[in-house]
Amino acid sequence: MGDREEKAVQLMRALRAAGQLQHAWITQSWQREHDGLHPAAAMLLSELHVHGESRPSELAKRKMVDISVISRQIAQLAAAGLIVRRPAPEDGRASLISLSETGLAELERWRELHVDFIQRALADWTDDEVEALTDRLTVMNQGLREALGHAPDSCPSAPAEKRK
Repeated sequence: MGDREEKAVQLMRALRAAGQLQHAWITQSWQREHDGLHPAAAMLLSELHVHGESRPSELAKRKMVDISVISRQIAQLAAAGLIVRRPAPEDGRASLISLSETGLAELERWRELHVDFIQRALADWTDDEVEALTDRLTVMNQGLREALGHAPDSCPSAPAEKRK
């Protein structure tokens, strides 16, 4: 394996570890507070906050999961009072999902905990270092989406000049 390939493997390992560590924190903190709710449901709250009222099919497409996964999460969140479901005006068979006031308050509280976790983890980093990593990961994620054949419309795009 060449040097470039080995560096790609090392990057994949580091990203996998970061994802697993973040998932462990999410699972711990979410389940401590929300017995019975899957942590992925919290991510759906965030998705609704960013994109606003959405159809379940739109949520599934943006999250790149099957509609059945989103349907289960919607059922959990609705039962907990964290979202509101209403019929779509143009087609009463379809639903539109949005955050409830309770869901928004919970998301804001949980986001504060998550930011605190990240800030503690990166306490020795400068603002410039955090910004540089964020910029590079944004560009990388855009490239990964494009390699998968997905348009980068569901994530913020980094300026093209940052690609090197």
